[in-house]
Amino acid sequence: METDIRLFDDETWEMLPAFFDHLPEPVLLNIWGDESASTAESEVVRLAKKLSEHFSAIDYQLLPRRINFQYYPVIGVMLLKNDEPVDFGVRLIGLPVGYQMTSLIAAVQCVSFQGMTSEAKTRIQLHRLERPVNLELFTAGNDQSGALMAQTIFNMAVVSQHVRSFLVMADAFPEAARRYSVGEVPHLVINGRNHIQGVVDESVIVEQIAEAEKESN
Repeated sequence: METDIRLFDDETWEMLPAFFDHLPEPVLLNIWGDESASTAESEVVRLAKKLSEHFSAIDYQLLPRRINFQYYPVIGVMLLKNDEPVDFGVRLIGLPVGYQMTSLIAAVQCVSFQGMTSEAKTRIQLHRLERPVNLELFTAGNDQSGALMAQTIFNMAVVSQHVRSFLVMADAFPEAARRYSVGEVPHLVINGRNHIQGVVDESVIVEQIAEAEKESN
């Protein structure tokens, strides 16, 4: 396998077939950005193209920048059903370098497996939601723990139509982190108000989601 993408080292490229060769459902990487606008945007497009060339279950398309997006690139990981995208609200904002390449892999798997690795109790509780929930995870390329939290919140978006999950590269967009007074990563913000620092169990996130829902009443 060619390894001209600098975002994955040789060892990682050798491991990717174990993650992507047997996906149960095809996945679309929707890329919002402008290749000529920044290195990050051109690198994400190059990476998506390379993944689609090597793995039959992964496709991609490049879409223009949108006026309501503040930061680029934006990666939307979507399920493909009968060649039509199904959007669960899984997003990565910024170039997912370092450990967050693992988060990209997790996003693809969560979508393709449709959140099957979520705990049964979590799935039941999230199905009871009645209001929209935004989960914003602030992480960085050197944040190994961020990838663990990313998998959890991506699964939550897949299993509940009310949940949308965003991974934000805080080192690329420090102003976004300052907006929520994020000092250390990983840092999860629920509906812009409730904060969770570090790695926690699914149950803790579900509890905080319930609290956020009560506060919105």
